[in-house]
Amino acid sequence: MKTSQSNRAANHTVFAVSIAVSALVVLWGAVDPNGFGTITTQLFDHVVSDMSWFFLLAANVLLVFVIYLGLSGYGRIKLGADEDEPEFGRMSWFAMMFQAGMGPAIIFWGLAEPLSHYVDVPFGLAPPGTDQAAGVAIQYSFFHWALHPWAIYAVAGLAVAYFTHRRNERGLLSAIFRPLLGDRVDGPLGKAIDVLAVLAVVFGIAVALGQAGLQMTAGLGETFGLPTGIIVQLIVLALTTAAFMGSATTRIEHGIKWLSNISMLIAPILLIFYFVVGPSITQINAFTEGLGNYLGDIVPMSFRLDAFSPENGWMGSWTVFYWSWWIAWAPYVGLFMARISRGRTIREFVAATVLVPSLVSMVWIAVFGGAALQLARSGLAGDIAQTVQQSPAAGMFVFIQQYPLAGIMSVITLIVLWVFFVAGADAGTVVLGELSTGGEPNPKTWVRLLWGVLLAGVAAVLLVSGGLDGLQKASVLTGTPFAIILVGICVAFYKALRQDHALGEPIRTGQRTASTGEERSAHDEVPDAVP
Repeated sequence: MKTSQSNRAANHTVFAVSIAVSALVVLWGAVDPNGFGTITTQLFDHVVSDMSWFFLLAANVLLVFVIYLGLSGYGRIKLGADEDEPEFGRMSWFAMMFQAGMGPAIIFWGLAEPLSHYVDVPFGLAPPGTDQAAGVAIQYSFFHWALHPWAIYAVAGLAVAYFTHRRNERGLLSAIFRPLLGDRVDGPLGKAIDVLAVLAVVFGIAVALGQAGLQMTAGLGETFGLPTGIIVQLIVLALTTAAFMGSATTRIEHGIKWLSNISMLIAPILLIFYFVVGPSITQINAFTEGLGNYLGDIVPMSFRLDAFSPENGWMGSWTVFYWSWWIAWAPYVGLFMARISRGRTIREFVAATVLVPSLVSMVWIAVFGGAALQLARSGLAGDIAQTVQQSPAAGMFVFIQQYPLAGIMSVITLIVLWVFFVAGADAGTVVLGELSTGGEPNPKTWVRLLWGVLLAGVAAVLLVSGGLDGLQKASVLTGTPFAIILVGICVAFYKALRQDHALGEPIRTGQRTASTGEERSAHDEVPDAVP
């Protein structure tokens, strides 16, 4: 009884502290947006100048770790009991994971990033506006959207899925540290980990919501001539918040599943259409050459820092921003992936969360980025690269105007953005509810709705205080402490796999182990053994 009461009190602490901090950020940003923007800028500058090396090393460690798990003998382990079957079909499973992992962001940056790199070439690797610059632009866009981000998600997702479905732990990030910290994960240290995870999720999703709001507003402006100022951005954010909060009143099997399936049916229409009407050979060549350059240079790209030109702001605006954003999203995407992945093997999980999404992302960038670069080189769309530099959110819709059926395709693009927006935010309320209520897999509706309001509030504050620049800086700041936690998750997860492998059968609460025949709980320690 005392243990149960203690756990409930700890859960209430995580919920109360997380809500309070999120609400205070919203209040601070609403009362003093200029002061809020100044402080975040100062902290951002410090992180970028002094900690870029850590983000690069952490991302590389996570990628190597998850590839090792997929290729090793551990890949055969099922995320659940051996007799468990997957809850969702492969298409619905992949659709939900992809929209949670990328959502509207790939639509936002899949075209804008290559054009940005074409004008502001990474590390000065080619003269701006040249054929060589176009090649570097595709290569670095692949680098930012392929293996590394998905590996970051996969580490968090695999660890949570293994501990919840195989070890019968609660769906919390802190529970993964039990092999390292023992029962201290049930105390203040574990609660601190869970609070950090909640805050990382809040700001990670808020950045995505803010970016999607910017792009939807820009799309409405380009398509229907509506204003695109901050007032319209906030109105779009409010209307979309109402939509995802409506979806949040339904179960995952209904709202999120169907929204994800719709998005994965509509998005390929855009991809196929612009491949057919676009410069198909250029797009194929961009994919082929970009893939070769990316894989051939992945090691130097993964460690390049421009060490002797630290004043160069490119790293902070791009690689460090992306790595920190993916890290901030890791608890959100990881917990959601874990929630829907019972019955899958580790190898199947790695393939579906790292390899396949990376391929899809690169195809999207080659089709849209390749066609946009061709427009920039030909001058047929005016200075489209310069337009994107001034307003990245408008890039997709300026591009659409250069091809047939511009009005229809703009509307379809807005619909895809809207659906991704709603489904992603809805999934976010599930994860926040689970993290803040002690791992409850189906948090109460009022908890999800409360988090929905706070997500919209944080996104609105970031838009008002700094627009796109403010969104990027918030992402970097929230990803910094959680990067340390993710590296710790690798260590704890690997130790758990070694412990379980030593017994010949993963530990399950209240079950007898195959090798000893003795009762063991999920918390028992077993000596390490080399796999």
